[in-house]
Amino acid sequence: MSCKTKFSKKSWPGYKTTQSDKRIFRVRKERQRYLIVCEGEKTEPNYFEALKKKLPRGVIEVEILGIGENTLSIVKFAKKIQKKKIPDPYDKVWVVFDKDSFPASDFDNAIHSAESNNFGCAWSNEAFELWYLLHFEYRNTGMARDEYKKPLSRHLNKEYQKNDPAMHKKLESKQETAIRNAEKLLRQHTDLTPSKSNPATKVHLLVKELNEYKEN
Repeated sequence: MSCKTKFSKKSWPGYKTTQSDKRIFRVRKERQRYLIVCEGEKTEPNYFEALKKKLPRGVIEVEILGIGENTLSIVKFAKKIQKKKIPDPYDKVWVVFDKDSFPASDFDNAIHSAESNNFGCAWSNEAFELWYLLHFEYRNTGMARDEYKKPLSRHLNKEYQKNDPAMHKKLESKQETAIRNAEKLLRQHTDLTPSKSNPATKVHLLVKELNEYKEN
C-alpha cells in the first residue's frame, strides 16, 4: 500500500502569504461582530444598512438599530444591549448621534460616557447631514440642522429627502473627499469640546473602520 504525504505550500521555503490567504485567516481568526446604535430611526440606519451590504458576511456581522432617543439615552441603550450579550459580547459597539438642539452638557456628557465604555462615537455637530455635505464641499462655518437641505438639494440636483435609503449609493463615489474634509474639520477644532465644534463630525471614523473589511 502506497502512502502519499500531503504538503502544504505554506511550508515551502520562501512561501509568501497571498491576499487570499490573508482573507481566509481573517475569517477564521478575526471575525467581528458590530453593534451600531443610531439616534435617528431612519436617516442614519438607512445609510449604514446600505454600507453594510458592501461588507463580506463571513468576515463581519453588523447589527444596526435606530431607536429615536436623545443623546444620553442612546449610550444607556447600547450598554444595556451589550450587557445582554454577555458572555458573548459584540466586538465593537458604536453610537451615532447629533448635537441637534440638545443642551451642550448633554452632548458632551454622552460622548464622554460612550468613550468611558469603550464605544466608538460617530457624533455630528450639528446634524448627520454634515457628513453628506462634506462629500461635495468643505464647509467650516456653523450651520443649524435645517440649513443643510438647501445645499444638499443643489448638489444632488433634486430636493434632499431626509430618510432617502439611496443616499449611500448616491454619495459613495465621493466618499474619499468626505473623509478628507471631515478630518480637516476636526483638526480645526482640536482645542474645543464637541458641543462647541460646529461644524464637525466623526462619522468618517466609523465609515473608515467598516471599509477595512471590504474585499479588494
